[in-house]
Amino acid sequence: MASVEHLGAARLQAGLDAAFARVAGRFKGPEVRARARRCVEGLLSGLERKNGWSLAEYAGERSPDGMQRLFNAATWDAEGVRDDIRAYVIDHLGHGDGVPVGDDTGFAKQGRCSAGVQRQYTGTLGKIANCRIGVFRGYASIGGRALIDRELYLPRDSWIAEPSRRAAAQIPEQVGFATKPQLLHAMIERAVAAGLPFAWVTADEAYGDNGPLRHFLEDRRIGYVVAVSRTHQITTGAGKTRAAIMAGKVRKAGWQRLSCGPGAKGERHYDRALIATASPTHHLLIRRSVSKPAGLAFFLCHTPTPVPLGRLVHIVGCRWTIEECFQTGKNEAAFDHYQVRLYPAWYRYMTLAMLALAFLAVTRVAVGDPLTEPADPGSCQLIPMSVNEIRRLFALLTRPPTDESHIVYWSRWRRRRQARARQSHYLRQQARDQ
Repeated sequence: MASVEHLGAARLQAGLDAAFARVAGRFKGPEVRARARRCVEGLLSGLERKNGWSLAEYAGERSPDGMQRLFNAATWDAEGVRDDIRAYVIDHLGHGDGVPVGDDTGFAKQGRCSAGVQRQYTGTLGKIANCRIGVFRGYASIGGRALIDRELYLPRDSWIAEPSRRAAAQIPEQVGFATKPQLLHAMIERAVAAGLPFAWVTADEAYGDNGPLRHFLEDRRIGYVVAVSRTHQITTGAGKTRAAIMAGKVRKAGWQRLSCGPGAKGERHYDRALIATASPTHHLLIRRSVSKPAGLAFFLCHTPTPVPLGRLVHIVGCRWTIEECFQTGKNEAAFDHYQVRLYPAWYRYMTLAMLALAFLAVTRVAVGDPLTEPADPGSCQLIPMSVNEIRRLFALLTRPPTDESHIVYWSRWRRRRQARARQSHYLRQQARDQ
């Protein structure tokens, strides 16, 4: 039975120790290894903001230099840690019917020095903003969901074609331009090479409308259910037509009301219609809102072997798990708190944040999903333990003891640095005004 008592400080620390043990060998030297462990713990802490300064203070260090070295210059294998995180997730969440989910998310940033930053559209903010875009691959199964791979999108004109900016951000010479679908393609290839257990892939329309990505999956006989735009061309026995036109031809009896799984406010019921195409392995799945029938969404399905409609609908529902991972990662594992600028530093920070998120997901599975019996018939049952609640318990139960002298030291350190920054700003302004 899940209870707070089952998630005491000792069990939480032991769980994080077990997770970090999977990656410990990727860090060269005990100092770097210990600092990385403290960094992950800091990412799960109750700190208001988690950057080099605050993480160093939380770790008991006397300056942020060591924590900044961890991201920028220390010797460790971030790609190896990524692979270990994937293995850790699969050991605890892996299932033959697992679904890799691809999507991107934006990280709003100021300035123009951070690798990949420019004014570009991000669905995270719903507008064009100065930001970085990260492309991620999640993994969803009956056990849970987590993020297991990541790539930083680098715009062609403002970054790949600018040698001086590349050099300043330490972007390796061999890194060329890759579209977001190409980045997801590379991540799926890594999953296949690693023997990740899955039979399906899903992603939103930015990826579903990409022909080369779909063809790659088809050549590998990997099933997919990917969102496509309403203007996507569908080939039927009568010729080519847009997906939106096909929706208007579905008879009333052709719609079935099915749920793709529970959401925050109950079952996610929609009307669904499955339309055959000229290819026996391809179908167009149309989703129609129950309350707003004009609200349509379109999904192209590739099924190497026949499957029931309910299975395709379930995979559609898995697409939203990566959005939940993004939200949880930003709220609970500080995905968007970073203040690193260099290209390698982004990968390092994001990899450690992914480890923190994976630990929460695996702990959620270890706790189980039972309901706590009410103390009396008139009381309400408790909802199952969530990763958000696990992170909160971790922050409260494992926080280091209060050290007044350490707190005062860091207060003085911050104020001293801020005074220097202010003086430097005034001097630059005076120079400009002369």
